[in-house]
This record gives sequence, C-alpha cells and structure tokens, in this order.
Amino acid sequence: MAKRHPQGPEPDSPAHTHQELHATSKGIRVPAFHDLAKRLRFAPDQGRIWLDDQRMMLMHVSSLGSLRQELIESLDKETARGLITRIGYQAGTRDAAMARKVRAGLNTYDDFLAGPQLVSLEGMVHCEPVALDIDVQRGRYFGEFYLVDSSEAEAHIASYGIGNEPVCWMLIGYACGYTSAFMGRPILWRETECRGMGHAKCRVVGKPVEEWEDAQDDLRFLRIGDFVKWAPQAEEQLPATSRIAAGLTSAPENSFGVVGISAGFNTVCHMVNKVAPTNATVLFLGESGVGKEVFANNLHRLSKRADGPYVAVNCASIPEHLMESELFGVERGGFTGATTSRAGRFERADHGTLFLDEIATLSFTAQGKLLRALQQGEIERVGDTRTRQVDVRVVAATNVNLREAVKAGQFREDLFFRLNVFPIEVPPLRERRDDIPLMMNWFLQRMGRRHDKHITGFRESAVDAMFAYDWPGNVRELENMIERAVILAEDGGALDLCHLFTGGEEVDTTAFMLKRSGSIGRVGKLGGTESLSAAALGHSGLAETEVAMLRAAVAEANGNLSQAARVLGISRAKLVYRLRKYDVMPEAR
Repeated sequence: MAKRHPQGPEPDSPAHTHQELHATSKGIRVPAFHDLAKRLRFAPDQGRIWLDDQRMMLMHVSSLGSLRQELIESLDKETARGLITRIGYQAGTRDAAMARKVRAGLNTYDDFLAGPQLVSLEGMVHCEPVALDIDVQRGRYFGEFYLVDSSEAEAHIASYGIGNEPVCWMLIGYACGYTSAFMGRPILWRETECRGMGHAKCRVVGKPVEEWEDAQDDLRFLRIGDFVKWAPQAEEQLPATSRIAAGLTSAPENSFGVVGISAGFNTVCHMVNKVAPTNATVLFLGESGVGKEVFANNLHRLSKRADGPYVAVNCASIPEHLMESELFGVERGGFTGATTSRAGRFERADHGTLFLDEIATLSFTAQGKLLRALQQGEIERVGDTRTRQVDVRVVAATNVNLREAVKAGQFREDLFFRLNVFPIEVPPLRERRDDIPLMMNWFLQRMGRRHDKHITGFRESAVDAMFAYDWPGNVRELENMIERAVILAEDGGALDLCHLFTGGEEVDTTAFMLKRSGSIGRVGKLGGTESLSAAALGHSGLAETEVAMLRAAVAEANGNLSQAARVLGISRAKLVYRLRKYDVMPEAR
C-alpha cells in the first residue's frame, strides 16, 4: 500500500479516503483547530461549560496537584496512579466519539489528530506529532508525540519535585482510551521522557498491546479484566490482564473471560472481589446479555469454593413439573418413569456453587421449596423419606425487577429477601461504551480461532458503528454480531458494515456533511456517508453544495433558523437570504 506524504495530498486527492496514513517528524501537517474550538461554549448564566454535548469545568492546576497529592498519600502511589490513569482513559474514549462526529468524512489522519488537539483545547497539554502510522482495517498503529508544557507534570512537580519516573498518568490513560476507541482494539501508550524526570518536554509512544514485550507492567494500572482467573498456560506466563487485553487468548475456548475498563465494569469487578471470599448469597441483576453468568462463574473461581463444583441451571429451560426433581433429585419410583435414583443440582453442587439463572421464572411451588433449601441447608429428593444436608453457595441472576415482581404478586417476598443478600447490578453495554474496543478485539480473536480465519481488524465505518449502536442485546449481541461478521468476511480481510449489521439492526442516517472532496454525504450515528447526486439535489456545483449544507443545518436545528445559522457560523439574516435565493425557505420559527 502507498504511504501518504507527511504534508498530505491536495484536498481533492483520492488519497484522502485511503485507510493507511504515515507521517514523520518532518513537516507533519496538523489540521485547523476551528472545527473543534467552535464546539466549546460557555454559559455563565447557567453555570455550565459545554464541549460539544459534554459538560466541562475549569479547574486550577494547583487544585489538581493537591488532589493528586492527597490520592497518593491516602491510597498509595500505585493505587492513585491506576485511578488517575483510568479517569484519563474514560475521557479519551468520550473525546474519540466526539472527534469522529466532528470530522466525519475527513481523512483518517486529520480525524485522529482531533484527539491531540482536544487535549490542547481542554488546557491539558500541547501535543506535537513526531511520527504517526495508522491502518485501521489492518489493526496497525504507531504513534509518537511530544507533550509540551504538560499541566499534569506541572502539578506533580509542584508537590514532589523532579523524580525518576514519568508522571503524566492521566494523559497516558487519555491516549490509551482515545486510540483504542479510534482503532477498535487495545492500544497502549508509554511515556519515555517526562518533565517530571527533568526532561525539557514529555515524549510518548503508542502501539498495539501485543507489540510491547512487557505490557503487563502498564496494563495493571488500567485493570482491564484483572480479576479474571484463567487456566494456567504452560507456554505463557503473562497474567490474565495482559492476555485478555492483547488478544493473546490461548486459554481454552470454553473459558469465561471478561474484559473491560469502564467505571461500570470496574464497579462490578470490585463488588465481585469483595463478596467472592465469603459464603454470602449473591444476586446478579441486569438486562439479558450483559454477562451475568460470566461474572457468576468468575465469582466462583475467586471464592474459597473454587476447587469445588460449579453447577449452572437455567430455570427458564426446565418444565415446571420437572423443576423439583432437577433441583433436589429423585428416588427410584418417586414418580412415573423414575426408574433410577438421581441426585439433583443441589447435591451435585455440594461444597461448591449453584448458579440459578432466570430465577424469576420459577413457579410459586418451586420458590417455596428453594426457600427452605436456602434457609435450612437441606434438601429432600422427590419420593424420598429423609433429608440430606448440602453445603452449597447459591448465586442467582435475573433480568426482572424482583421488587416490582413482589409487588405484582409474581415472586415470593420472603425468597426475594433471602436472595437479595448481596445484589450486584451489571450495567448494559450502552452505558459502558468504553469497554467496546476491548470486547471487539477479544471476540475478533476468539471467533477467528473458532472458525480458523485470519481477520485483520475493523474498517473505520465499522468501528464508528459499533460505538454508535445501542446494543439492545448487550454483550451477547456484540459477540454474535462479530461471529457472524467473521464468517461472512474474506480470510485476510477486515470487517465492515456489510459483514456486521446484517440481522435487521436499525441504522439511523439523518444528517448531512460536506466532505473534503467537495461532495455531500449523509451522516448519521454510524459516521458513514452516502453520496447525494446533483440530480437528487436539483442543483450543480457550488450551488448544490450550498443548498445541501443549508438544508442539513435547518434539519439539524429542527427548523430553528437562529440555531441553524449558529451551526453554519453565519448570521440569521445571511441564512434567510441564502434560503430565499435558492427557494428552499422552510417555515421559520
């Protein structure tokens, strides 16, 4: 593939749509700042500052230094560094979503550089690109930047002076989050020079996790799925964090791996870690497909019962008349057809963990018998005359609001309170989008092995789509979508929208934008473009472009001409004049 010249081609060059871009330290062209700057709005009468649709705030650098110092001295340096790095990561993923929206239709190079420009706009640091090589669909990335006048380094030096370790933790987290979201795969950054170490300016390098020899040294601060226990691998000594994040997933195919970085994910991990060593009953709550069973399985692996059995039961899949025998067992002759004695799930889970999924589907009769087993620690087989003691830890899960079910008379109140000892709410995927690039990479690697195919990565339009989609089926839907896409895609190719969104998922394309090539495209949440012909617009050349932009701005503002004028950066009077000129005047309001 041809490399892009550092200064870039002319705006009309086809290379502007090329996926692979390369830059060296000499003459890297940085795009203009105004498209990002105009997204910054101050509303002092409301006490608000907005950067696009994200609320921001101004903060004294000295206050940031005081906060860092208090975190370090109260939590210890390692814990504080991890917390600050993860805050930066989440900020980076959010800015990546905004950058893609603002610069949709531009080339990959300019699109990516919105991130370094945003941290400058936000007053964190000035970024100077040294080298940049991006190929999203092949999963290749290398970046090197100077960080000039880092506010984070300034704050740290004010408290601790010059040291022997890099200190721009939040900026490193930001770079990891921004680039991972941009590439759709985990990218790890490191600070090789830092003002906090006495250098004139900071220097950072980023590349895919698997290309770093000792990635685990830095990944521990991101806590990417670090509570997951994997079966030991003789050929690999990397901890679970590194293997999962890097895609070095040589663990067995049936391993229950989870991966994430979001605040919601880490909250669930924290709760699981807290309750795992105890014998408390745990109730996982959340929508279907969020991974409740995966968390339950890992809770067992982290518990003192890890050497005991783990038995999972889907209560919705067992007929009501068989539920009692399935849970508690049956003696020979206990009912018609019971020709042999058989232990139930409680006995099979003795000294281990019993996971009851979809527990809200149990009948009232089964609920009553389950309550007795939980309270007394004993069960009675169907057709038997004696009770049996069992030592079982029960973990349940449901996507139903059990409190509402109790009020509606659909679930026993006493059983609800018996199960609700330690509830853990697993948030839906749409509320933890920071996890999506890690999951995309994880499932891509897994499905590639399963179907013996080598897929290089995701095209940019596919990455945008994965972030914008609402994921009603949550992680399960993401997994199934990627598996389907891997099957459809050509071996050695990249996944695109035509491979992913083939199951009737709704695609929303409602807005227009002007591409650098001069053509008009329809842009929606997916960030893809659909070219509009001159015939369709009824005009040609510059008139065609201007009419499309006018219509797009008015549509975006829902007919509010003052707001549409602000979108275009012109006065309302000029907007009205142009609308009348082209006879496209909408109903003003």
